[in-house]
Amino acid sequence: MKLQIVPARTGVQWVKLGVQTFWRQPMALAALFFLAMASMSLVTLVPFIGPALALALLPCTSLAMMVAAAEATQGRFPTPTLLLVAFRTGKQRMNAMLTLGLLYAVGFLAIMGLSALIDGGAFAQVYLGGEPMTREIAEDPQFQAAMWFAMALYIPLSLLFWHAPGLVHWHGIPPVKALFFSFVACLRNWGAYLVFGLAWMGFFLGCGLVLALVTGILMSVIGAIAGGIMVGAAMMLAAMFFTSVVFTFRDSFSAPDGREPELSEG
Repeated sequence: MKLQIVPARTGVQWVKLGVQTFWRQPMALAALFFLAMASMSLVTLVPFIGPALALALLPCTSLAMMVAAAEATQGRFPTPTLLLVAFRTGKQRMNAMLTLGLLYAVGFLAIMGLSALIDGGAFAQVYLGGEPMTREIAEDPQFQAAMWFAMALYIPLSLLFWHAPGLVHWHGIPPVKALFFSFVACLRNWGAYLVFGLAWMGFFLGCGLVLALVTGILMSVIGAIAGGIMVGAAMMLAAMFFTSVVFTFRDSFSAPDGREPELSEG
């Protein structure tokens, strides 16, 4: 495995590939993402430890979408069984993925805990679903400060885990080393990832404006269904985003002999 440095414009290509790959298998990839989100929502219902368990499953969910996207690029149909791909590739890799999940949950909850020092836990309670968002809460300066503080801390956490599931799955890298290599890869290719993020922001904004216009025009006809359309469209856009992640991994790492890594389930 070698780290590859790519030009900043590659970030736009990653977005294009993610959208194109999604539309190769839109129903399968969307259904897989919806099922993953539904599963995580159900896990949060477990008393006391539900939210932490759901957080621990996020690296496995990210890996499932990466493998599904890789399957789609190779002309294969991604099946719902890919949700369990992290647990079907041997005991060593399964334990490594479980370790990643535990580390992610600890890191995320630590960020929420630190943000609570600013606003007494209001942001953490809203973000984790314990409290509804109200106008009064949103306008509270302490809540806003806690939100921006948590977002600033989440950026390095996300960089640590961006490539880690793929490194464990496709290259057999131990969890801690995978976190390190992921962070370094994101920093070394910071220009491409910045363009990638900005391109997705622009894409989301453009699609959101179109959807708002269309649903606004059809509101008198479809009524309450308009809200469901907006939610469904937002979920599909999120699925497209997760589909694109595998291409950031593919272009950031190569096999030791220079060949492309084989992005397949096993």
